[in-house]
Amino acid sequence: MKQQGAHPGDAEGSPDASSRPDTADPGRPDPDTAHIDELEGDEPLLPARVHRPSDLMRLLGGVLAVVVLLAIAAFAHGTTSGLEQDITKGTGQAPDLLIKIAGLASSIAILLVPVAFAIERLIKRDGLRIADGVLAAVLAHGVTLATDLWVARAAPDSIQDALTQPSPGDIHALTDPVHGYLAPVIAYMTAVGMSRRPRWRAVLWVVLLLDAFSMLVTGYTTPFSIILTVLIGWTVAYGTLYAVGSPNVRPTGRTLMAGLRTVGFRPVTASREEAPDASETGDRGRRYFVTLEDGPPLDVTVVDREQQAQGFFYRAWRNLALRGFATRSSLQSLRQALEQEALLAYAAIAAGANAPKLIATSELGPDAVMLVYEHSGGRTLDSLPDEEITDELLRDTWHQVRALQSRRIAHRRLVGDAILVDPSGTVILTDLRGGEIAAGELLLRMDVSQLLVTLGLRVGAERAVASALSVLGPDAVADCLPMLQPIALSRSTRATLRRLARERAEREREAVLEASRQSRPVRAELSGSHDAAAERTSLDGTADRSDRSDRSDRSDRSDKKVVRAEQRAEKRAIDEALEEAREEDLLTQIRHEVLRIRPQAPVEPARLERVRPRTLISLIAGAIGAYFLLTQLTHIEFGPLIANAEWGWVAAAVLFSAASYVAAAMALLGFVPERVPFVRTVAAQVAGSFVKIVAPAAVGGVALNTRFLQRAGVRPGLAVASVGASQLFGLGCHILMLLAFGYLTGTEKTPSLSPSRTVIGGLLTVAVLVLVVTSVPFLRKFVVTRVRSLFAGVVPRMLDVLQRPQKLVTGIGGMLLLTACFVMCLDASIRAFGDETTSVSIASVAVVFLAGNALGSAAPTPGGVGAVEATLTVGLIAVGLPKEVAAPAVLLFRLLTLWLPVLPGWIAFNHLTRKAAL
Repeated sequence: MKQQGAHPGDAEGSPDASSRPDTADPGRPDPDTAHIDELEGDEPLLPARVHRPSDLMRLLGGVLAVVVLLAIAAFAHGTTSGLEQDITKGTGQAPDLLIKIAGLASSIAILLVPVAFAIERLIKRDGLRIADGVLAAVLAHGVTLATDLWVARAAPDSIQDALTQPSPGDIHALTDPVHGYLAPVIAYMTAVGMSRRPRWRAVLWVVLLLDAFSMLVTGYTTPFSIILTVLIGWTVAYGTLYAVGSPNVRPTGRTLMAGLRTVGFRPVTASREEAPDASETGDRGRRYFVTLEDGPPLDVTVVDREQQAQGFFYRAWRNLALRGFATRSSLQSLRQALEQEALLAYAAIAAGANAPKLIATSELGPDAVMLVYEHSGGRTLDSLPDEEITDELLRDTWHQVRALQSRRIAHRRLVGDAILVDPSGTVILTDLRGGEIAAGELLLRMDVSQLLVTLGLRVGAERAVASALSVLGPDAVADCLPMLQPIALSRSTRATLRRLARERAEREREAVLEASRQSRPVRAELSGSHDAAAERTSLDGTADRSDRSDRSDRSDRSDKKVVRAEQRAEKRAIDEALEEAREEDLLTQIRHEVLRIRPQAPVEPARLERVRPRTLISLIAGAIGAYFLLTQLTHIEFGPLIANAEWGWVAAAVLFSAASYVAAAMALLGFVPERVPFVRTVAAQVAGSFVKIVAPAAVGGVALNTRFLQRAGVRPGLAVASVGASQLFGLGCHILMLLAFGYLTGTEKTPSLSPSRTVIGGLLTVAVLVLVVTSVPFLRKFVVTRVRSLFAGVVPRMLDVLQRPQKLVTGIGGMLLLTACFVMCLDASIRAFGDETTSVSIASVAVVFLAGNALGSAAPTPGGVGAVEATLTVGLIAVGLPKEVAAPAVLLFRLLTLWLPVLPGWIAFNHLTRKAAL
């Protein structure tokens, strides 16, 4: 494939490459080759089908509309009944002759129109669309049958009343909830693209309205049934199109050659250029280098609907998640894209910046446009070798950006492949399509921060900042510091920064391992000298028994000193290695360089995110959990239940909940060899009750404990290793207890100790997962990498703990006690609302709690809200507890272990923060 700046006349394989005279101008074609549409190189074949995001959006919109319609039918029964009565009353006044004519015409047309359109498509050799339509019709028919079956047997009465009514021919039968012939017809006509042809679309709507009118008047359907039928056909059609793909209508290179002739050019050859980063630049169009018969070459960009749709979901998420500076419209039309890029090209040149000169625009059919630029030549900043990136080149780049910003023009994508350097060394800014006219201050500052990072990745933070200061001045550069955060950068830049962060972490890990290996000879030397001294003491037999006893005590104390000396030597070596290997990330380096010039510059990152993915997932999961709980609680009468509650068991549940914080402190301190105050550790666990509400349980607790240990004097790396060791042992104990209690639960009702089928199924599932992980190279590499990181930090910490058996006993005992406290709290909550006839075994309660706790730790919601309640309730019902007892017991348990401790946790959190313990 020819690269930008190359002359296609020199391409290997050109028709006259071997016979061209040496004196010929390589930039101009020979007269023999004039009027030949030549595409040099092999243009990448376009896929026959494409999966359009617009089809997916219509599919999701149709599903949402169906859900809303069913919700209205379920919860607004009075409104739907009144609406049906009004429509029936209005249609009942229509003349009988009109009703008969409409029914007859619609019955005939509903069959003839699809057949006629299919014949028209086959004549035009568009049989693939017909096949898509037939597939959509078959699927729609299956969906209608499934919907009819669900409405007849399982749907609520309100939905059944809204979608059906007594049949006029048989008052004991009901009409169909969904029309089995109308939905397939709608799916077929939508899938074949009839809606994009005005005449056929008009015929389609007339037929649908006539059929709906005749069915409503004769009493064979309801308004909600008609709407549901249309939605199902429409949704299934777009689901089919997105699944199998739509026929690709993107223009080819030869279509481009013909389009250039329509705007007055005489092209000879065109060469397709490869995009530098398809993941981010794919929506910016295909680019061609075109030579002409009589003039300089051209750079042509072709933008079509399929390429424009690339990155749709990324742009939509950025528009939703970021505040104040959303990206361009996610649903931009081709005309809007053409006008925006043309406007920015003219505005950039008018501002005095070097930008490609736009000389022509045109449409290439209904689904594509082209933009014709003068050929710029040159190489991108990414492709330049380091020695060619001079300080003058960096300053020239900043001059171009300053020219844009002087007219309030934001580029929005100042990455390496958007900065072009021509053969004379002049910098040209390309890819202006995503920019913005009359940009706000926020966008202009983002451009500065993006270019700082782009240049810093190539020449380092010092040179990048120095060049910016020399052109923009210290104030303008200092104002961009709040924008210097990953969320404000381009996708490719964020990916590069993440890769560099992984490489830094790998280098630090290798430094720690190397320091640990080098410290082994020192430890061996200390141990050897100590062993020699002990041997000399044992060989001295002249001393009496009391002297030997004293020497033995001194030897024990010496052993401990040697162990502590070995540990100090290893820790010192590891700390020194980490200090030498530690590197600052590029963003921090840029901040430090700017702060040297402007120490008072603001460095606090600006709040750019409107909503975070974790917050959105938490809201969705919480809504699902709340819906499940509400459906369970609507059938429970809490008044009599609370009046008959056993308050003694409630008090016992409170005590067990309070004891869990002491157990949690033991479980943590058991893996910390250093001395940490026990009472303050208990207070930190209470503070964790507050943190769980604002962060997922598996994340918030780890972060709080790590911070607490660091403030208590434990080194950062060792604090992380201690918490990791605690989590690792906790996971192992959790799995073992789940298997053990599951086994006991499976043998409770059997005469022999035969294993539970659930346990066997779980073990088989785990075995299959292990086999899959070990057989897939990607998964195997992922697991090995994680295990190596675990052995680099946690395992050495565990060796320190194993040398203190009392610590290990405290840690494991605390974990078992913590689980026992929670199980007993849940059991007491059950006994508070139940009686002897509704009780379940403690083993069953333990299995339910362990399963619910595991799911709560994996759930993205704070404290596992929603997921834990649903799991515990379903689990207790599954082991034989009535729903009337299981639901309030779970609510009491969660109230005591999650919600009531929030206030004490907030108090403890603030207290520890003031004491600099957090």
